Amino acid sequence: MKDGSAFLNDNALSIADAMVRDAERLRIAVSVGPSGARLIDAGARVTGGIEAGIRIAEICMGGLGSVAASFNQGAEKWPYTIEVRSSQPVLACLGSQYAGWNLSTEGYFAMGSGPGRALAHAEPLHKTLTYRDQSSSAVLVLETAEPPPPKVVEKVAKATGVQPQNLTFIYAPTQSLAGSVQIVARVLEVALHKAHELKFPLDDIVDGAGSAPIPAPHPDFLAAMGRTNDAIIYGGTVQLFVRGEADAAHELAEKLPSRASRDYGEPFREVFKRVKGDFYAIDPHLFSPAEVIVTAIDYGETFRAGGRDFGMLERSLG
Repeated sequence: MKDGSAFLNDNALSIADAMVRDAERLRIAVSVGPSGARLIDAGARVTGGIEAGIRIAEICMGGLGSVAASFNQGAEKWPYTIEVRSSQPVLACLGSQYAGWNLSTEGYFAMGSGPGRALAHAEPLHKTLTYRDQSSSAVLVLETAEPPPPKVVEKVAKATGVQPQNLTFIYAPTQSLAGSVQIVARVLEVALHKAHELKFPLDDIVDGAGSAPIPAPHPDFLAAMGRTNDAIIYGGTVQLFVRGEADAAHELAEKLPSRASRDYGEPFREVFKRVKGDFYAIDPHLFSPAEVIVTAIDYGETFRAGGRDFGMLERSLG
């Protein structure tokens, strides 16, 4: 898409404004920080909920994705499911939703997700994704229990070219219901990111959809993080519609599922403990859905690989 034509931040701003109007119903809190940025707490000091998490996920995708909760009777013990789809999956998931912008500063850790990234172009991934958004406002989502300090707001304002009073930060910790939902709603995004790591041409990915069970939140951060990851790794399903040769689609389907990883086979929490909390020691190919379907639209062929692992979900999600 041409620069500015996706209106990622404008779309996200509309969703965020609607959240503010519905703040009481969504059980979220809205305030203005010391730097003038709008802050939306969706689960740190408030209850939040599934609907708030769904709207955050749609904000993360810059309004180019649809996110919904459904009841899947075939999902055994975890029927409440998040479904995500996009007809611009590369831009929605990698250009906006991916949590790739390091906004950490002294005493504060957060990775920035959402369409503000498409204004800043501060990550190596944007060397591949050439689209640059155009907006006088920026919206970012932070998976954390604390609002961004002034130094982070200043960094974002400088990188995006947006005045602090036109910045919106939405934050919710992993342990919250909204936080869990928006993380599990990344089931399509992790498939796109792994496809990129596998050197599959991103321009050939035309459409996509995914689903994963909503895990119960847990007050312990490691347990909550483990559950949200395992919901995708052992319970996620993604279908991609791609152009190009059928053999390439077949190869992608075979390599994309999480079971292709050397770290597959134990709850994520245990993997994280084994590597002593070093994310970079975990095989990056683990971060992908359990089941993958790839349709080669030029040939009318569909390839399937992987499968949901209900035994592992039992161990992790309970």
